[in-house]
Amino acid sequence: MRQSPNRAAHARNQGETGMRPTTRMKSLAVGALAVALSAVLLPVHGANAAVGNGSEHTDGASAERTVDEKVAGDFAALADAVLTKRTSALLDGARPAARAATAAVGDVRISSRLARAEDRAVTGLLDRKARLAELREGYTAADVDVDIEKVDVTGDRATAEATETTVLTYKQIRGDEPPTTGFQARHKLTFTAAADGTWQLTGIASVDEGGPAAVNAPDTVVVDEGGEAAPSGEAAGTTKPAQPQSKLSATAGYNYTAMAKYAEKYWKNYNPSYRTFNGVGGDCTNFISQSLRAGGWKNDTGWYKSYKNWWYNSSNQTWSWTSVNYWASFALHSKRTYNLSNVYHMGVGDILQMDFSSNGSKDHSMITTYRSSSGVPYLTYHSNDTYRKSVASIVASNRGATYYAFRT
Repeated sequence: MRQSPNRAAHARNQGETGMRPTTRMKSLAVGALAVALSAVLLPVHGANAAVGNGSEHTDGASAERTVDEKVAGDFAALADAVLTKRTSALLDGARPAARAATAAVGDVRISSRLARAEDRAVTGLLDRKARLAELREGYTAADVDVDIEKVDVTGDRATAEATETTVLTYKQIRGDEPPTTGFQARHKLTFTAAADGTWQLTGIASVDEGGPAAVNAPDTVVVDEGGEAAPSGEAAGTTKPAQPQSKLSATAGYNYTAMAKYAEKYWKNYNPSYRTFNGVGGDCTNFISQSLRAGGWKNDTGWYKSYKNWWYNSSNQTWSWTSVNYWASFALHSKRTYNLSNVYHMGVGDILQMDFSSNGSKDHSMITTYRSSSGVPYLTYHSNDTYRKSVASIVASNRGATYYAFRT
């Protein structure tokens, strides 16, 4: 995700303090999907809940609205069921019924309008699954886990901050795929209370700052901000070539294994030694800069606003450390990288950047941390926090984007 260059560094938001209900979805294997996915009732674990309250005014009367731990747990469970239904559409052998409504959980159910929207989302995800199959990629199982961090209630409306953690098992089609891919996505859930005290889930919206669309997301996030520093680089092709290109360093002496190990260690549990930039433009380029430093990139001192410099210290950092476009300009100007003609040419330690709307300004940075023997790169990144997502999946989920591949 593009980091706004003039933003001050912020500590990573660790979420609201207090009680948190957690619902953990059991793994979805192909055999288990014979059960109607529309009728999944999920167990809620954890005895605590974040509680919000407010009041509702109807015809001059006032009634207090509250969300106790049971209702908060039901919020999480219903959201888990909806997100699980999305994910299940991608699994090998699974085909959810087109008009199957997600069952109510306790006193919480999905609104009819949102149910129709989710049906359309599942149809689109089935199409995505078919595109992935053409690229020889599939998934055999998934584990979806939803945490509710905070619930706020105002009148008859409630909003909940939720984090989805999903792990997908790669289908071994070529035999050289990594075992799994995973991501964390942050959602805002909206609920409306009825007069009888029940609640309806009326919306699920992503609150992540850019990043490629999660593989189970119905729509691609489009970010359109102005400005790009020069040099900007050359776009890469996205069709898998007949012959992969071997890894040849742009500058000798880098430790690509160390880059990958760093990224895979801190993809979800952030390194506390660094400032983070979630909430002020996104953490993706900060994360790849950390990974490149772990593999041998050295500071290039100078004016922090210049794309010709790249450094980080205890109080500040260059724009090129955190900004997608400034990083690209520094990387090319310094000769530490050069552009590859195809995304499938990337090897471990190489960087992939995306321009979601193909407007000429890049939006997101990722690092290659695994490459299969048949030549498929797998990317790890922040915003959304993701582990080993194949480039095939990224391309299939973000049609219309432009890609820039950098050999480090």
